[in-house]
Amino acid sequence: MINEQIRDKEVRLIGPDGAQLGIMSAREAMQKAQEAGLDLVKIAPQAKPPVCKIIDYGKYRYELARKEKEAKKKQKTIEIKEVRLSPNIDTNDLNTKVNAARKFLSKGDRVKVTLRFRGREMAHMASSKHVLDDFAEQLKDVATVEKAPKVEGRSMTMFLTEKR
Repeated sequence: MINEQIRDKEVRLIGPDGAQLGIMSAREAMQKAQEAGLDLVKIAPQAKPPVCKIIDYGKYRYELARKEKEAKKKQKTIEIKEVRLSPNIDTNDLNTKVNAARKFLSKGDRVKVTLRFRGREMAHMASSKHVLDDFAEQLKDVATVEKAPKVEGRSMTMFLTEKR
């Protein structure tokens, strides 16, 4: 809230230089802000009494936007990459998939390893768990198992993350 939008009886006022000017009526605070040629901005509405500051509102909004943009720039988004396998995968094919997962992990992404079952393969789900175990075993130098293999419908999934 700025200027005339502030309808409180009393406010705690902070000057443009950051000095406490004390508790006064909103009207007096508004007059002081106009004398300084700046805006009266409510910065802590939940406080008793609310805290208002005399500042240039446009500059204040610009600073907030800049800080937000800077914070967004510094955060790292972790993507989930998926590697799909089948229960009767050959060793060389498995090695290719392991190398792909290794590349994803080195970039800092999480890897979802999915073992898809089709048709008759559904009858041998328990005996196919070794494929995921082999996959995790080959990547144990760079990755840890975040979520152990779990059956979900027609597939078995496991999550791997980079070792810290």
